[in-house]
Amino acid sequence: MSKRWIEETFHPHWRVALEAEEVLHEVRTAHQHLVIFRNATWGTVLMLDGVCQLTTSDEFVYHEMMAHVPLMALEKPRRVLVVGGGDGGVLREVMKHPGVGRATLCEIDRTVVDTALRYYPEVPAKVFDDPRVDVVIADGVRYVSETKERFDCIIVDSSEPIGPSAVLHSLEFFAACKRALKDGGILVTQNGLPFLFPDHLGQTTRALASLFKRVAPYTCTQPCYFGGPFALNLATDQTAVLALEAKALAKRQKKRGIDNLKYWTPAVHVAAFALPRYAEQVVMEATTAGRPPERDAKSARARKPKMAKAKAATRRMVKGAAKTAPRKKPQI
Repeated sequence: MSKRWIEETFHPHWRVALEAEEVLHEVRTAHQHLVIFRNATWGTVLMLDGVCQLTTSDEFVYHEMMAHVPLMALEKPRRVLVVGGGDGGVLREVMKHPGVGRATLCEIDRTVVDTALRYYPEVPAKVFDDPRVDVVIADGVRYVSETKERFDCIIVDSSEPIGPSAVLHSLEFFAACKRALKDGGILVTQNGLPFLFPDHLGQTTRALASLFKRVAPYTCTQPCYFGGPFALNLATDQTAVLALEAKALAKRQKKRGIDNLKYWTPAVHVAAFALPRYAEQVVMEATTAGRPPERDAKSARARKPKMAKAKAATRRMVKGAAKTAPRKKPQI
């Protein structure tokens, strides 16, 4: 019996194929092709329309970095919304934070949840049984636009910006997310592979920069997403959350009793925001292009008096040092 190899066809000029030792589930419709299979290296694999979505071997990377980076940055996250993410992986990590009193998962398709529970139950684990969790089967855009709730953190666990998922990467959707955030809240969304698709990173950063005071993309190494570091994007009006050092994050992690993680650490958290030059350039240009002119002017006006005060303080310090400095005795 010949082996079956299932190709990832997302990239136009090259392909990657995974051996399907056993096909667990496959559905072909006029709109999509979904296949779930087992692979000796990757475990259970979910492929949708020729794009690898999830493997049980490395799913912890993406899910931990999507959840713990924003939630560890917040002092007291209480209310969290996950848009998409019906496999339950992000939600599983969110609920490890004991201070989260309520988390809502908004998934457009109930079969995504049911498929996870049937074919890769280790991903959601028991999170859907958590009494603090609400599962809402609804269109994410409509839910975010209409909800009267306000969230400390919104995590958008969407697929690539093609087809039905494209709207979850739009300026209008991000604006609705900002409206649904509490003051100082954090929005996180996936941003694909910046080496292969810099426009995706640039477009998202530009949109977020037009809405939030601070946009900070960060990366993780997701082995099954072939093509280099995988980017996520964080946006907030509370700029202090990005100034936390590893020591403070470690203290917060210990206080919350979160251990046995496989990827996230305080040091990884801090380092994740250090982008390679090719991605950093995209982000800098997009941030400048997206920032409203009035915010630039306001920032410039705010910087001028601060610089003047700093220069005056420096002059006073130098003058004071000159007065108090001991004079050298003349040498004879």
